Amino acid sequence: MTERNALIQPDRGQKATAIHICDKAGLDALLRRFTPAQRAVLTGQRFEAAAGEVAILPEGDGWLAVAGVEKTAALTSWCLARVAEALPGGIYRIADAGAVGGLARAFHGWLLAQYRFDRYRTEGKPVDPRVLLVQELKAIDAALAEAGAVMTVRDLVNTPAEDMGPAQIEAEARALAKAHHATVHVVTGDTLERDYPMVHAVGRAASRHHAPRLIELEWGDPKHPRLAIVGKGVCFDSGGLDIKPSSGMALMKKDMGGAAHALALAGLVMAARLPVHLHLLVPAVENAISGNAFRPGDVLRTRQGLSVEITNTDAEGRLILGDALTRASEGKPALLIDFATLTGAARVALGPDLPALFTRRDDTAEALLRAGLERDDPAWRLPLHDGYREYLKSDVADLVNAHATGFAGASVAGLFLDRFVGEGIDWVHFDTFAWRPVSKPGRPRGGEALGLRAAWGLVQQRFA
Repeated sequence: MTERNALIQPDRGQKATAIHICDKAGLDALLRRFTPAQRAVLTGQRFEAAAGEVAILPEGDGWLAVAGVEKTAALTSWCLARVAEALPGGIYRIADAGAVGGLARAFHGWLLAQYRFDRYRTEGKPVDPRVLLVQELKAIDAALAEAGAVMTVRDLVNTPAEDMGPAQIEAEARALAKAHHATVHVVTGDTLERDYPMVHAVGRAASRHHAPRLIELEWGDPKHPRLAIVGKGVCFDSGGLDIKPSSGMALMKKDMGGAAHALALAGLVMAARLPVHLHLLVPAVENAISGNAFRPGDVLRTRQGLSVEITNTDAEGRLILGDALTRASEGKPALLIDFATLTGAARVALGPDLPALFTRRDDTAEALLRAGLERDDPAWRLPLHDGYREYLKSDVADLVNAHATGFAGASVAGLFLDRFVGEGIDWVHFDTFAWRPVSKPGRPRGGEALGLRAAWGLVQQRFA
């Protein structure tokens, strides 16, 4: 696709096609501004100013566009997405931009409507860019940064596991570090087995090409508050010896969606040069099957010292996160955020659009939920209910990795992770789907960032 930085540009009076934005309440007033011929064309297209409607009218030797939105006084992130998808390539500006509210918020959808994942396509011609000229100059960089982070998540999640294994996740982290002068440390082999035994156990059955590793990136002044970000990097999940059916494996290239979110959020933090000491951790593995795969009934050591009885090898994400969260906690961060495509139970409870949010502190949850609503990236809080900790009891070890009842699956997984987070740490856990099963304007079917913008809002509020 066209370089995204070219899709929104400062308005310096360039020649451009006008886009008139209106809602149903303002349609009559808008019609009075048009000529009888223009009104006739609009009527012929049955334009009623419903959200997502787009019409084209003649104007002199050219044309103009009319777009319907829910409320002109409060535009959303996605209200211009359908417009950007429907219009031909060209240069545009919003007519009477001062009369609409929240225009900068709508830049997000304009940008993401032009996202394409075409890495593997050999057919089809490139789509001409739709460039929007804007006067909100201070909003341009913020819009480009957030849209770019979402595109990063989409690209990483959409890439098949053969081309996005642990080594490629490491390469992404190293590229990010190079761009922002950060340092990267990667643990593999015998050292991984000794220091991060659960990461090693989950990933040891994979081929050498997809060998497991713990990736750490650090950036910023150690004197600043420490911000830890952890992402589940299961690059493909067969389920292990508790093998998934083929239907359950179909989307498992997306099981590194947590890592994609973590990398994208870290990129936003460094690009904005927030005054934090950033600590990014990604345990990257493939949960494969071979003669040395970890087994149901095995008892694994952990970095923290707890022992874990394996009751289900398909509950592997929480294992690798346990070691990574332990490492993150050792730095005593002011805030610890993890992202993971962790449980089907969260999807049963909340569907694909809403990440399940778990926090220890009510004020942190409230700030995250508010930030998500402000950015049209909603989440829903689920409980870390103490009464469910008994579901993690084991007869032979300190805890099991998966309980047998099937009740409160997302909460019990969160409680498992909680055992590996240091006492008193302000911790946020996103159980996200990282995938959009049905296309919407600006949001094609495929990899998706869900919870990323909410987390970025909290981080900005806390540290900017």
